[in-house]
Amino acid sequence: MPIAGIYGPEDLGGPAHRHPNVPVSPHTGSASRADALPMPSLAWTSDVERDTAHLYERVKTVIPPVEWPLMAPTIKAINELKAVRGAVILAHNYQTPEIFHCVADIVGDSLQLAVEATKVKADIIVQCGVHFMAETSKILNPHKTVLIPDSRAGCSLASSITGADVRLLRTRFPGVPVVAYVNTSADVKAEVDICCTSSNAVQVVESLNAPTVIFLPDQYLAQYVASNTNVKIIAWKGACEVHERFTGDELRAYREADPTVQIIAHPECPPDVLAEADFTGSTAHMIKWVRDRHPKRVVMITECSMADNVRAELPDIEMVQPCNLCPHMQRITLPKILDSLLYLREEVVVDPVIADKARRSVERMINLRN
Repeated sequence: MPIAGIYGPEDLGGPAHRHPNVPVSPHTGSASRADALPMPSLAWTSDVERDTAHLYERVKTVIPPVEWPLMAPTIKAINELKAVRGAVILAHNYQTPEIFHCVADIVGDSLQLAVEATKVKADIIVQCGVHFMAETSKILNPHKTVLIPDSRAGCSLASSITGADVRLLRTRFPGVPVVAYVNTSADVKAEVDICCTSSNAVQVVESLNAPTVIFLPDQYLAQYVASNTNVKIIAWKGACEVHERFTGDELRAYREADPTVQIIAHPECPPDVLAEADFTGSTAHMIKWVRDRHPKRVVMITECSMADNVRAELPDIEMVQPCNLCPHMQRITLPKILDSLLYLREEVVVDPVIADKARRSVERMINLRN
């Protein structure tokens, strides 16, 4: 079904501009220096080489041998500090291979990380992803310490809408239920009926049993949902700055160069991109598709660090990489993770009143899945 309408702040009488590079409402503080641990040695030694050899085996196809001595001491230090701190590291599929394969305890897409965050036993969660993901972990674990190695790791989607915008949408469309993509701030999650991810967006929309649903903030994911349901969708004018750069012409050029290549795309991409793809799905579904189908050559139309992670796992598959990097995901690095564990920073704090309201919309999504 075609989109019923796409709205932005300027259409509702709200401010028309957001800063795209930082969280709208970070609510981030730092732990006391009194909690700091001493800096470990970061020298490349025979002990470090021996203790990290099994980890290098995981990433040797994507990290050159000359680079490993620069990374391995920090990787070893992080893994030892996790035990000292009683910490667990959650990493999104867009994290770079040295993080994803070598220090993360739990990996996955936004839905997987949200679900796993409810099961974490550790006292400290280090979120390797962007700020809304860390907020979601804090919402689901209000009594745990949640850290993000760089609080500037924002999201163009999360920055495109505020809780005030949601309230204006409800005024414009009274009685229409509101679904928020998890790529939103806690403030937004607190104002909606239920959250979703790209992997369950259609299921969530249809679960509301409503003829019309407001879906925010990604206009392209909204169009994808609309094309897969009979529910009338009212969308928001948000977009992922990584996925919206892909074009259908780009994909056609890949296929003309090699008609046998398989193209898989994330539903945050524009419709002309999805029309050219052999498969459309969330990051988790894209990875599963590659594992199950085992194509000879594949183009992943999404953030290109994920292709490196898949290539590390499946080295016999040739990954053709149109490399659009997320500048926010790239803010999370090994040195910053080490710093986070040493100094317990940067701590993510969500106002308890907002967190309580946001928790309902996130848990409703998780319970629907279960």
